[in-house]
Amino acid sequence: MSSQKTALSTENKILSGDCVALMNDLPEKTVDMVFADPPYNLQLNGDLHRPNNSRVDAVDDDWDRFDSLKTYDEFTEKWLKAARRTLKDDGTLWVIGSYHNIFRVGSILQDLGYWILNDVIWRKSNPMPNFRGRRFTNAHETLIWAAKSQDSKYRFNYDSMKALNEDLQMRSDWYIPLCTGHERLKDDEGAKLHPTQKPEALLYRTIMSSTVPGDVVLDPFFGTGTTGAVAKKLGRKYIGIEREEKYIEYAQRRLEGIKKLGDGEILHTPSRREQPRIPFGQLIEHGLIKPGVELTDSQGRYQATVSADGNIIAGNMRGSIHKVGAALQGAPSCNGWTFWHVRNGRRAEPIDTLRQSLRQSKGEESASTLQ
Repeated sequence: MSSQKTALSTENKILSGDCVALMNDLPEKTVDMVFADPPYNLQLNGDLHRPNNSRVDAVDDDWDRFDSLKTYDEFTEKWLKAARRTLKDDGTLWVIGSYHNIFRVGSILQDLGYWILNDVIWRKSNPMPNFRGRRFTNAHETLIWAAKSQDSKYRFNYDSMKALNEDLQMRSDWYIPLCTGHERLKDDEGAKLHPTQKPEALLYRTIMSSTVPGDVVLDPFFGTGTTGAVAKKLGRKYIGIEREEKYIEYAQRRLEGIKKLGDGEILHTPSRREQPRIPFGQLIEHGLIKPGVELTDSQGRYQATVSADGNIIAGNMRGSIHKVGAALQGAPSCNGWTFWHVRNGRRAEPIDTLRQSLRQSKGEESASTLQ
C-alpha cells in the first residue's frame, strides 16, 4: 500500500534532484513508458563560429560535460538501470541521441536486458548547417525504442500510427522540424531557455504509439517539460525529474497552462485486438446477413453461400469464412473478414464493414445501459 501511495504522490509532478537517486526512490514496476533525452556528451572544444564570425549558440552547459567516455558510460548504465527498475514488465523505453552517444547508449541498454524494438530516425526539416564545411550536415537524430525485456508484451498502437500517417503504415523515419517559433521557450530576457528543447510533434508520436490514456510516462531529464506537456494533452500521467531549478520553474509554468485534449475515443483508437470479438454467426443472428446470401471475393473470382449456422459453402467445401477462403486460394491462411464481400446495391463491400457496424451498435447499447 505504501508503494502505491508513493506512486500516486509523484504522478503529474516534477521532482527536483538527481535522476538516478530519485528513480531508485520510486516504487518498482509502476511506470508504463520512459522517454529519456539524456546529455549527449557532445565533446565540444572551444566556441563554434559561423562564416561571418558570429558565435553559434551550441550546447556547452555543464550538464553535458563528462571527464571521459568511461565516465559517460558509467552514468548511462546507472540511469538506464534505474529506469528499468521503474518500468512495468510490459513497459517500454524511448531514448534519443546523436552520433556522439546513441551507439554507446544502445550497447549498454542491451547489456542491461532491454530488448530493442526499433530505431527511429528523426530527420530534421530545418537542421543547423555545418559551418566549417568539413563534414556532412548533421540533419538527424536517432531514437531507440526498447521493451523492458524480450518477453515483454509491449503496447504498440498500430492503428493510431497508421491514422496519423494518412492510413499508411508509420515508417521509422520521421520528418519533423526543430523546435522553433512560439513553441520554443524563452527566458525573461527573451533568450532561448534550453539548447536542446524537443518539438512536441516528436513526443506526440512516441507517447501516442506506446501508451493509452491513464498510463504513466516518466522523463528522467525533464528539461522544459515537453514530455509532460504532451502527456497531459493526451490524457496520460507524467513524472518529470530535473535538477536545474530554472528549467523546473519554466516547465511548471508551461504545464499549468495546458489542458487535456478530450476524453475517451478522442484520445485513443482501440486496436482490433482490443475490440470485442464478433463471430461471423452473429451477423446472421442480427439479420445483417441472411442464410443463402452469396459472398464473393473483391474481384468476383470465388463464390460461397452463407449457411444458417455461420459456416459458408463453396462446392463440396463447408467451413468458416477463414477456412474456406484459404482453401479456395490454396493459401495457408486467410482473413475472411476482408477477403469475403457481400453485395450492397451495385457495389460489394467487405463483410468486415458489417462487423464494425454491429460492434458500434453493441458499444452504444452498453453505453446507454451504463447511463
